[in-house]
Amino acid sequence: MPEVHFHSLGLRDYKEVWDYQEALFKKTVDLKIRNRKSPEGERVSTQNHLLFCEHPHVYTLGKSGKPENLLIDEAGLKNKDAAYYKINRGGDVTYHGPGQLVAYPIFDLDQFFTDIHKYLRYLEEAIILTLADFHIEAGRVEGLTGVWLDGDNPEKARKICAMGVKCSRWVTMHGLALNVTANLDYFNGIVPCGIEDKAVTSMHLETSSEVSVALVGDQLQKHLANLFGYVYVGKVIA
Repeated sequence: MPEVHFHSLGLRDYKEVWDYQEALFKKTVDLKIRNRKSPEGERVSTQNHLLFCEHPHVYTLGKSGKPENLLIDEAGLKNKDAAYYKINRGGDVTYHGPGQLVAYPIFDLDQFFTDIHKYLRYLEEAIILTLADFHIEAGRVEGLTGVWLDGDNPEKARKICAMGVKCSRWVTMHGLALNVTANLDYFNGIVPCGIEDKAVTSMHLETSSEVSVALVGDQLQKHLANLFGYVYVGKVIA
């Protein structure tokens, strides 16, 4: 079974974690390139990583996003005490902040399956199963990435988990953001994921159960491991 190193980073600056991702990503890609040039007996196995964290208030714009979907200017960002970065993932603009569980898998998909669409569906499924653990029924909206509530009802559909990834040489980075107890007022500063006619929500708003980022993270770890068929290195999952 593939092995995954789990990193629990807590509340961390977005740029700091982005740089950390980039370093892990580059190390994996560089190793894969060296392995292809090396005799089979000298090849070294790549490592897989899963990063969990929260971020201070920040807006990020994916490489395919529209800058006008950020609805506030520099003064507005300062007023919200929020940072802003244009980054190298797919997707449009999104928000990260305290109370939101952010997961960044740096996986070598050659150890799992080389199908980016299947990869995205597995991430979505892990979130759907995690939400079910807290009695929240969620699903997908055809043609849109992420996890939704009432996705089959255009008037009620609301997004609870956004996703945006990068993949090169079958190595992934960036990932998903699940609203647990996040302050949804910050989404008023953007057109979330470039979708104008859909609302956003959080677990806190959708369930009477007590939720915390740590508790939700424990469940998400289990579902990711089961779906992808890996084991954690140095961490026991009950």
